[in-house]
Amino acid sequence: MPDATDPTPYDALLLLSFGGPEGPDDVVPFLENVTRGRGIPKERLKEVGQHYFLFGGVSPINDQNRALLDALRKDFAEHGLNLPVYWGNRNWAPYLTDTLREMVADGRRRILVLATSAYASYSGCRQYRENLADALATLEAEGLELPRIDKLRHYFNHPGFIEPMIEGVLESLADLPADVRDGAHIAFTTHSIPDSAADASGPVEEHGDGGAYVKQHLDVAQVIADAVRERTGVDRPWKLVYQSRSGAPHIPWLEPDICDHLEEQHGAGVPAVVMAPIGFVSDHMEVLYDLDTEAKAKAEELGLPVRRSATVGADPRFAAAIRDLVLERAAAESARPVTPCALGALGPSHNVCPVGCCPSRNPLPAAAGADSPYA
Repeated sequence: MPDATDPTPYDALLLLSFGGPEGPDDVVPFLENVTRGRGIPKERLKEVGQHYFLFGGVSPINDQNRALLDALRKDFAEHGLNLPVYWGNRNWAPYLTDTLREMVADGRRRILVLATSAYASYSGCRQYRENLADALATLEAEGLELPRIDKLRHYFNHPGFIEPMIEGVLESLADLPADVRDGAHIAFTTHSIPDSAADASGPVEEHGDGGAYVKQHLDVAQVIADAVRERTGVDRPWKLVYQSRSGAPHIPWLEPDICDHLEEQHGAGVPAVVMAPIGFVSDHMEVLYDLDTEAKAKAEELGLPVRRSATVGADPRFAAAIRDLVLERAAAESARPVTPCALGALGPSHNVCPVGCCPSRNPLPAAAGADSPYA
């Protein structure tokens, strides 16, 4: 990690997340925000919202972000990094535009953004950048002085992100009955996205056949599997699988689905499975419902022992990784020497998203990239 604790030229860090409802009355309005422009009837949104209603209409993501904020502020204070941390969401309070307005009022002029998505994809990166551009356009229309905004690089292969997941898999294996532990299969899970979105993820030169999205997940899975083998002495089989598919059934999405995969492994005689949600920063609704509810119900139906390993959440090692990434980017912007930290075969990701990175079918202005209208 960089030795310096100088965040210059940055004067604030913004935690940018998805948001989620915090009570039953919030569920449909929240889903209306998520699906705005798609013309989905309210009755259909009520059906979709059943996942939230099963948990009292409350998504855990906001409390998880509050815990991460506390962890970041604690880590920064303990290491002498004088950088205030703010929080804004795409789809629920505190809304991104309101938070940026607050930051401008506080005199923040050079802002770093941490998105709660570790990998390259339209929904995990470019869409956040589009939200930033939309918020900046609103502030511009209000006559406010616009801050310059940069986004931290993808952190999927940073040791502070990967090490807690390795530990989580080891703990899940240790929790399995001894007679099935050594034969357990590891199912690394992430959010399924349309094949077309995966193929177009990352810089243009990485497009095709799953793009950067699949390549990055496979690299992380390999690093974790190698570490588990080294620490247990057992070489376990593993596979990258997907969850949380949505959208029209005729559109191809990344497969196999985790429940289909559990059936396949059971049919092949696998004695147990550890589900490792490497594509998620915290145990939010898609982890709680799609893995802890649906996938575990499928495993119980099959009589297949399963364990689900923890996500990174507010682990102190992740907070330290964010501090490292902040100082790394600050050093790069100030032409100070720095060696980016990364595990696996892919190396550190780009600092600035290039033109053509993770495009959408209906391109919108996107901030914090080479094609940003806000330099």
